[in-house]
Amino acid sequence: MSGSSLGPGAEFDRIRAILAALGNRAGELGDDCVIVPDGPGSLVASTDTSAEGVHFRLDWISLEEAGYRSAASALSDLAAAGATVTGLLAALAAPRKASGEQLAQFMKGVGDAVGAAGGLVLGGDLTAADAWSATITVLGRARRPLRRRGARAGDGLWVTGRLGGARAAVVSWLAGAEPESEAHAAFARPSPRIAAGVWLAEQGATAMIDLSDGLAGDAGHLAAASDVGLEIDLAKLPLHPSVPGPDRALFAAGGGEDYELLFTMPDSFSEQSVAEVPLARIGVVREGTGVQLLRDGKAVGLPSSYNHFA
Repeated sequence: MSGSSLGPGAEFDRIRAILAALGNRAGELGDDCVIVPDGPGSLVASTDTSAEGVHFRLDWISLEEAGYRSAASALSDLAAAGATVTGLLAALAAPRKASGEQLAQFMKGVGDAVGAAGGLVLGGDLTAADAWSATITVLGRARRPLRRRGARAGDGLWVTGRLGGARAAVVSWLAGAEPESEAHAAFARPSPRIAAGVWLAEQGATAMIDLSDGLAGDAGHLAAASDVGLEIDLAKLPLHPSVPGPDRALFAAGGGEDYELLFTMPDSFSEQSVAEVPLARIGVVREGTGVQLLRDGKAVGLPSSYNHFA
């Protein structure tokens, strides 16, 4: 980490605790800037903030899990670009009373997430705040960077993995119950689809976005950026086993923070999995605008997606 404003005296003890927790997942830390080496393809970068009380609650998940999901949510943006991971910078804000052990727990989660994705913690910052938050800047490289725009009428609309698990966990916690273990994991330790994103770019994906705000909302973002319309068949959605009834598909379509990939492919594409991640064709790209959800061929209303300022 490059600096700290957590208070005098214990500053270096806190930093040492973080470095010990990161182990071999840390790059050459200590300078004010990180030097990103040249490599193949384009440099791809994204920044994402996770804040206590907004993105996570510490009565729901541990500090280590909060660190993991904070990093994973940012790394998911690299997956959506079809990029491999170079590393990340973590700007961590913590309560002034936070101990070195607590900081180490949070950063261990960050290190575990970026290490699993093939990168390192390259740098960052520490500061005091009223609550925990982390701003994660991720760096990667892509030979064929993908964007939200590029979908064409006639393309198939696809998604990775299973949808609705994170929302199922949140609904359980809000009801005062502990979620099923698979739902807990879907929320606390999401898996950025890095390998799948790279492979899909190589196979000719025309547009891609990660599902952070929910299928209904993020499909709208892709449709607007590509200036096309999307039709989604609810019966074809791959559902997480923890998704409750009675309308499981609509529940999953409105859920956020799945961190799966929504992408468009030429109509001839028919693969069923990549890197042990299932792929499901859920719809089609049409001329026009907007998103239409279909059940038995009839349109149903779109569920609301997440809005930080609603």
